Amino acid sequence: MRNTTRLGRGPISAEPRINDRIRVPEVRLVGPNGEQVGIVSVQDALRLAQEADLDLVEVAPTARPPVAKLMDYGKYKYDSAVKARESRKNQANTIIKEIKLRPKIDPHDYETKKGHVERFLKGGDKVKVTIMFRGREQSRPELGYRLLSRLAEDVQELGQVESQPKQDGRNMVMVIGPHKRRSDQKSESRSQGRQRREQRQAAQGS
Repeated sequence: MRNTTRLGRGPISAEPRINDRIRVPEVRLVGPNGEQVGIVSVQDALRLAQEADLDLVEVAPTARPPVAKLMDYGKYKYDSAVKARESRKNQANTIIKEIKLRPKIDPHDYETKKGHVERFLKGGDKVKVTIMFRGREQSRPELGYRLLSRLAEDVQELGQVESQPKQDGRNMVMVIGPHKRRSDQKSESRSQGRQRREQRQAAQGS
């Protein structure tokens, strides 16, 4: 027996019941394009699914009566798996690096830290820049703003500020994100150049 009585209104983790595994006498039927068909017997719903070469899928088992939808369940599972995989890939590709600076950083250290930021941005990663205040430095937040503004300006060709500087306890934080990847920009540029050449050739030919 399926344990569905304690799931409440939240989403269920198990796969939904489909076709003849739906054991209720009637369902609120939704068509393949989201249209509301109405409350029908489960036998009629199964007949409609068979005629349309689709599956009857129980999408809201705790509703009264349960809601079922006509769909291609195999395609639905495949599309869901693709979306989940893309989501995981995007999450993996979006990495936030962190660089920590002092308000009164010396020029050599600043250039070193700036180089790290540039390298991260070139790699497509976001950078969280943290200014660490100590002692009396906390009464001079303008030092942090000034340093973060300078850094943002120095790396503006590679990235833009996504989160403006803000105080976070004893620290001040800013997030810089990369511009569109240069490979994408080059690809777009090549594509545009090819289109222009084709247009010129077509004009000359006419």
